[in-house]
Amino acid sequence: MIASINGIITSKSPESLIVETGGIGYQVFIPLSTYYQLPEIKESVSLYIHTHVREDALQLYGFLSPIEKQMFLLLTSVSGVGPKLARNILSGMDVLELLAAIRKGAIEQLRAIPGIGPKMAGRLVLELKEKAISLDVATTQKVESVGDAVYEDALSALINLGYPERETRRALDRILNEANAPAYEVEILIKQALRVLSKVG
Repeated sequence: MIASINGIITSKSPESLIVETGGIGYQVFIPLSTYYQLPEIKESVSLYIHTHVREDALQLYGFLSPIEKQMFLLLTSVSGVGPKLARNILSGMDVLELLAAIRKGAIEQLRAIPGIGPKMAGRLVLELKEKAISLDVATTQKVESVGDAVYEDALSALINLGYPERETRRALDRILNEANAPAYEVEILIKQALRVLSKVG
């Protein structure tokens, strides 16, 4: 079972990328949240992998952060949610926003995700609410510990520089969810976010 991949990106698209390692190119399916943060082609990448085995195929799903992979596995535990739909859900909403929506039972917010109807939104809340509350609390607390003011000041400054809000939030969340993220001041957070955003595209 493949759990992670380190290698060189030889091609990428919003749906998947090919990572070459040890002379072998692996096709890895990804959500948009991972695609937006990928390095450029011919650069190295490290992905957390879920190996999905079917009777007729073996598919790899990749994520840049552990919490994305954890959320993907949670989603696929729900009745009627396969890997493709789970990937689409992660593409339609930031993982921390998704967790918050499930915890709060925000069905209308979940329905805004393409491919999620009222029944599926209700099922996600019903089956995942308790699990979402306990999921990687330490990771989500890193974002909360920074403080709303610091986060919002950094977000506002980056948007004023011309960066789209969605991509900017993803960059900030990625930084704050890193395993050894330090306590941030606004200036440090902006500087690190700019490095991430410069690779988006």
